[in-house]
Amino acid sequence: MTASPSVVLVTGVSRYLGAHLAARLAADPRIERVVGVDNVAPTGDLAEVLSAAGPKIDVQQVDLRTPGVLRVMVDARVEAVAHLAVATATDQHGGRGVMKELNVIGSMQLLGACQQAPRLRKLIVRSSTAAYGASFRDPAIFTEDTEPREIPRGGFAKDVLDIEGYVRGFRRRRPDVPATVLRFAPFIGSAVETRLTRYFDRPVVPTVLGRDPRLQFLHVDDAFEVLRRSVTEDHPGTYNVAGGGTMTLSQAVRRAGRATMPIIEPGLNVLAGLGRAGVSLDQLDLFVHGRVVDTSKLIREFGFTPRTTAEAFAEYVTSRRDSELVRADTIRSVEQALLDGFRRTRAARAALERGE
Repeated sequence: MTASPSVVLVTGVSRYLGAHLAARLAADPRIERVVGVDNVAPTGDLAEVLSAAGPKIDVQQVDLRTPGVLRVMVDARVEAVAHLAVATATDQHGGRGVMKELNVIGSMQLLGACQQAPRLRKLIVRSSTAAYGASFRDPAIFTEDTEPREIPRGGFAKDVLDIEGYVRGFRRRRPDVPATVLRFAPFIGSAVETRLTRYFDRPVVPTVLGRDPRLQFLHVDDAFEVLRRSVTEDHPGTYNVAGGGTMTLSQAVRRAGRATMPIIEPGLNVLAGLGRAGVSLDQLDLFVHGRVVDTSKLIREFGFTPRTTAEAFAEYVTSRRDSELVRADTIRSVEQALLDGFRRTRAARAALERGE
């Protein structure tokens, strides 16, 4: 095991994951300097997190799509890069075109800069279990060697597949630089806010009629620990990162104190495509087919076991309990109203068929 790098570059520092990782790395006495870059400046709570971390963090506004990132790496004598600036449908504004350009072109340019950085000796890249896609042909459990059975429909999943392809090319060109790819399950926890948490925050949660998939979640603090170890230790390769065990979607909705609103899959597909279902196409496919990954490689190589899916989800539920959870009698009344609506719809359709 080599020594911890003294200068680390963190991309996406104006976002939750990047800002908090930069702050945690700055607290490590083995790291002398953390250079945080993003195409926009940090604001609000995240700016405070970075400021509170002290002078070891140097935040610079740099667009990864430009040559400026190479100048930053050379001038700062960067030894490790943690690439977290991978926009999801949650945090990206400006449409799919902008999201793809930031993700794919930004990552391609960054890896080109990494190839030329003379002092670089470690690369860590954020990916996602969405890279496996979701289809009826999927295996019960994905390992890191499993190939997607079908091309994912969602933009985020397509982007991470492209990014991982660029990482494979980087490994061939710079075999002297160990590269770590972390395929994270969906984040959950008391502090994190994503499209997924907003989905479970709804009083009535749209689901796919007749489907109850198995899901895995990852507590965001465990993601930070895996990222920290990836930077300060040597763990080359690709790793699934998820909480142990599974939950069905119906279990998650119930534990969140919500009511379900089953919708036929074609209808929810249309709403998701229009951005009106509260889920992306990536998440919709997940809520149809589910996804479970094997994390034994992570546990064995990192010597770290994330808290279980159920434990991570329970903390999220507890954090919402005192503020906005729906009472059980309210859930029953909503479910009854939905059931009555379905019955009235069926009765009206039957009457039309009879010509009444």
